[in-house]
Amino acid sequence: MSYRQGLEKYRDLDEDQILGALTEEEIKMLEDELLELDPDNAILPAGMRQKDQTKKTPTGPFNRDVLLAHLEKQANDTKDRDDLVPFTGEKRGKIWVPKQKAIDPVLESVTLEPELEEALANASDAELCDIAAILGMHTLMSNQQYYEARGTTAIVNKEGLDSIIKPTQYKPVPDEPNSTNVEETLERVKNNDPELQEINLNNIKDIPVPILKAYVEALKTNTYVKKFSIVGTRSNDPVAFALAEMIKENRVLKSLNVESNFITGSGILALIKALQNNTTLIELKIDNQCQLLGNKVEMEIASMLEKNTSLLKFGYNFTQQGPRLRASNAMMNNNDLVRKRRLADLTGPILPKCRTGV
Repeated sequence: MSYRQGLEKYRDLDEDQILGALTEEEIKMLEDELLELDPDNAILPAGMRQKDQTKKTPTGPFNRDVLLAHLEKQANDTKDRDDLVPFTGEKRGKIWVPKQKAIDPVLESVTLEPELEEALANASDAELCDIAAILGMHTLMSNQQYYEARGTTAIVNKEGLDSIIKPTQYKPVPDEPNSTNVEETLERVKNNDPELQEINLNNIKDIPVPILKAYVEALKTNTYVKKFSIVGTRSNDPVAFALAEMIKENRVLKSLNVESNFITGSGILALIKALQNNTTLIELKIDNQCQLLGNKVEMEIASMLEKNTSLLKFGYNFTQQGPRLRASNAMMNNNDLVRKRRLADLTGPILPKCRTGV
């Protein structure tokens, strides 16, 4: 008997009857198995990565001072292990002496004017950093410092040349209250409510990933929502992949904002790539993710934007000048294309062959 024939007996089973015969404990076990979590995402809190497996009842309210006192007492009561080899402080071997670097005779013979020599000797690290940026020595500082120094005449660097080893800091999102009823709004999206044209879930940090995916799934068939914003909702790559699939099918949405979340480069690239199958989305904001996208991802984003003809606003702060200029030129070309089509009184979707406006 084949495997397929062995499954025929399960075709006419009554699922409702089986679920009705389950005990409360069995239903709880089934819910735990069906719970959709993300155990591989180290950025999410532990409570959102795995199910609660604690069976013990709490012994009392949490008291940080009592816990620290208990840990300190436990550490003091634990006897230290004896060293296998007692420490005597005796030094063995030769003392390391760094080698003296040879001085380049050409650099040694270079002399500057007394005024310039005095100015450089008394210059602070911040001033030296800006001078290096003006002279084009971009390898001595981070990209952000370099472009800020080239864009203004004032001293903008506050950390000096050593700040190259520090990453760009994640911008905190203002914790503005949001009174949106998540469950009620989701039902309105599913029911295709004509009065619901904008969804704002910004700064609601306790929205589970399955709920966000349910919003995205409902937007695939919704014909009224034109703006969807999920800033600061702890959205991750699974949400971004679901948004990418929604963009391919939705023909009404005009604006999408996913700033200040936990989406990585792969999720962002999926969103940008999905724009190839969409001609209605005109605004996309992806800036201030928890992880930097990197130069390779930024170059791919710029390349994909150059192939798009419908997006008019793109919110992202590029760290490299090359992809920043390419993306800016792509947005300028798209806006210019809209202007030409408006002057020519053309209608319909904007296709790549319409770059000239005809």
